[in-house]
Amino acid sequence: MNIEAEVRSFITREQYASLIEFFKSHAKLSKEDYQETFYFDGDEDLRIQRNNFYAKIWMKKGKIHDEHREEIEVKFDKEDFENLEKLFLALGYTVEIKWFRKRFEFAWEGITVCLDYTKGYGYIIELEKMCSEDTKEKEVDLLKQKLSSLKINLTPKEEFNKKFQYYKENWKSLV
Repeated sequence: MNIEAEVRSFITREQYASLIEFFKSHAKLSKEDYQETFYFDGDEDLRIQRNNFYAKIWMKKGKIHDEHREEIEVKFDKEDFENLEKLFLALGYTVEIKWFRKRFEFAWEGITVCLDYTKGYGYIIELEKMCSEDTKEKEVDLLKQKLSSLKINLTPKEEFNKKFQYYKENWKSLV
């Protein structure tokens, strides 16, 4: 089960605060985290991240903002983050984007819910579930229903792509 089924939407600051309160009383808070994520250039979606718990390298196959993608992840000690960056830079990659995110992660009815505030980018809710290739479409449909039950409209992929492109071109001034 290495396919991540995921739906996400931009939300307002008010919705973000309200959803945190809702999930604190209707779900289990898995973790509260601060994440620094660096995206590298290249043919694949290759990233490194340092959070409150560890560092990691991970790659997602397919296109960014797809509803399901294969994900490969390798974890390291948090202190290894700078060495991971040096490694990829030495291999000829360049950092395309840096993200600085505050994340609340909840376990809710078999779904991972992430409520994010990313500096310069905004507030987002993500619902995700790991699944197999065979069940990915069914899981995405379930996640869409759950998002709708929260009275959140699904943000179209085109809007995410447009906002992502803007952030990619302007992140240095936005953060």
